[in-house]
Amino acid sequence: MFKPTEPMLMRLRLTTKQVNGGYYKGNRTGSMGVFDKKGQYRSQVEKHRNYIPAAKLELPGLPEGSSTKEPFLLTPFVTKHMRPTPSNYVQDLERNGKTVTVIRGFEGADYLNMWADTREAYFEKFPFPKKSKKSEKSEKSKKSTEGTSDQ
Repeated sequence: MFKPTEPMLMRLRLTTKQVNGGYYKGNRTGSMGVFDKKGQYRSQVEKHRNYIPAAKLELPGLPEGSSTKEPFLLTPFVTKHMRPTPSNYVQDLERNGKTVTVIRGFEGADYLNMWADTREAYFEKFPFPKKSKKSEKSEKSKKSTEGTSDQ
C-alpha cells in the first residue's frame, strides 16, 4: 500500500492519542443535571444560574399587580408560572355532534399564506421600477421579430 503524505495526515481525524488530553472539553461551565437510570436527563435546579430582576421589572406571564408567594428569579430556562401561549393553528372538528377545536401543526398551506403576505408587503414597500422608453422599444422589436419568424 501507500503511506499518506504529511499534508494528508493533517486532514485526517485525530485519535485520542494524538490530542493532548482527549477530545473537546467544552467551555467548562459544567453540566446542568444528571442522567438517571433510565437514561433521561434530569435538570438540577441548584446548578442553574439565577439572575435577579430589576425592582420594577414587568415579568412575562404574570398578571399586573399579582404577587407570588415565592420570589421570581430569572433563569435561562422556561418558567412554570407562564400560561401556554395559544396556537394560531387550530382546526375545528365535529365529533358526536359537537364541534371540538384541536391544535394542529404548521402546514405547507400556512407557509404559503405567510409567504404571500410578506411578498405583498415587500412589493408595496419596494415597487418594481418603471420601464424606461429604451426597454419598451426593445420589447416591441422582440415581439415584431417573433411574429415574422413564425410565418
